[in-house]
Amino acid sequence: MEHVTHFTREFLRALRSLLPIVAVVVVFQLAVFRQAPDQPLRLVVGLLIVGAGIALFLQGLDLSVFPVGKDLAHQFARRGALGLLLPFGFAIGFAAVVAEPALIAVAGQAELVSEGRVDALVLRLVIAVSVGAVLVLGILRILRGWAVQRLLIPGYGLVLLATYAAPPEIVGLAYDSGGVTTNIVTVPLVAAIGIGLANSIRGRSALSDGFGLVALCVMVPMIGVQLYGIWVYTLGAGTATAGTGAATADAVTAGAAVPDGAPGHWVPVHVLGLAEMVRDILPMVLVVLFFQYVVLRRGLTHRLRVAVGFVLVLVGLWAFVVGLEIGLFPLGTMMAEQLVERGAPALILLFALLIGFATTLAEPALVAIGEQAEAASPGRIRGGTIRLVVALGVAAGITLGVYRILVGAPLHYVIMGAYAVVLVLVLLAPQHVVALAFDLGGVTTSEVTVPLVTALGIGLAGAIEGRDVLIDGFGLIAFASIFPILSVLGYAMILERISRPDKEPT
Repeated sequence: MEHVTHFTREFLRALRSLLPIVAVVVVFQLAVFRQAPDQPLRLVVGLLIVGAGIALFLQGLDLSVFPVGKDLAHQFARRGALGLLLPFGFAIGFAAVVAEPALIAVAGQAELVSEGRVDALVLRLVIAVSVGAVLVLGILRILRGWAVQRLLIPGYGLVLLATYAAPPEIVGLAYDSGGVTTNIVTVPLVAAIGIGLANSIRGRSALSDGFGLVALCVMVPMIGVQLYGIWVYTLGAGTATAGTGAATADAVTAGAAVPDGAPGHWVPVHVLGLAEMVRDILPMVLVVLFFQYVVLRRGLTHRLRVAVGFVLVLVGLWAFVVGLEIGLFPLGTMMAEQLVERGAPALILLFALLIGFATTLAEPALVAIGEQAEAASPGRIRGGTIRLVVALGVAAGITLGVYRILVGAPLHYVIMGAYAVVLVLVLLAPQHVVALAFDLGGVTTSEVTVPLVTALGIGLAGAIEGRDVLIDGFGLIAFASIFPILSVLGYAMILERISRPDKEPT
């Protein structure tokens, strides 16, 4: 009975989170395009399936991913098995990313629009190795008690240097690649490992030390992909002999018709079969089981509950994607195309603002991390408030990114400016919230946001004369990752200023 009550509560909360998306779609269809949404019953059914999927997913996380991740971290810390913990970090990072559907999709799009210069498989391996390596560094940070700023400030300094040196064809792709490494399952597991490790070590804080692993998983792939781009474009290592990546939007769209797994297949926008979902998540599960049973030689506690939880995660995620495919993605993609055809910049910017806000509120990974942050800091952080602040940041970021495409501003200058502001705020904001802010920037680009945002960026770049799909079409995901960091750090600074007692004059 307790599980049914929990499911019902999560289901109703998920539906409330989805209502803004429906409102944006309905208002634009009725007020702007003056036509009723096609197949309204389909929209309602899709909404209900998405709500059920989110509820099952969150319930499954509570039964399996969170307790298993925290327990593994606790076992490693208790045994002082540093030589085992670091290989585990690399293995879980590599396995979680290499089969990530959103990364497969972005890599395929990159190979398609670069006319073969960027190899999809090599790109995925570069990102997967980057994430595995940085998880090792992140675990060392927690063990040694280093402040996350000691890694983020020089790390993003390297990102900006690489951006300055990298060819423009690779910059947007690099920042987008960093955003899509943090998926709906990876984020909760990585966060659980970090929080569990921080809770197991005396003197560590779950809020300031436990968070931050997701942030590092976003940062380092940006460096790796830009270095790969320098090698491909500057040193002439690409396989293609013609073209500079100035593909048309039609060529990108054509990638959706190729068989599953081929370059350009837009996996998140199509219904993922349950077997494919198992294939994508299986590497992570195998790594966990290998270290649990073979390395640590200890069985899982509450095995039945954990097994049921993983099944709920799989079924919930599958239902979530199916519901999006049935009800929301067709309408969202159609609206993006209608706005591009109409050529009204004000309407395009308004749509970007509203859809950025609405899709972020519906991100299951953001809901999960918000709840973990609230639990890690009783009385200091409220999950619902954090979600609103993050959603406002994403809305502002996507709007600015769309404006950049409309006016043709160079991506690297805008990105470098935004990160320069981030680094200044890192020095000024309350230190306990820095790691969480960067983690929240990573969880905003998941199964809901990525497909709609990428479709909008590519559609705009392909429709506006003088724009290059590879240079201008990518990059919106990066804006959706940067600006939530700014909004959370700014919110924390304002909150601290308000809550600080006024000093009486002497």
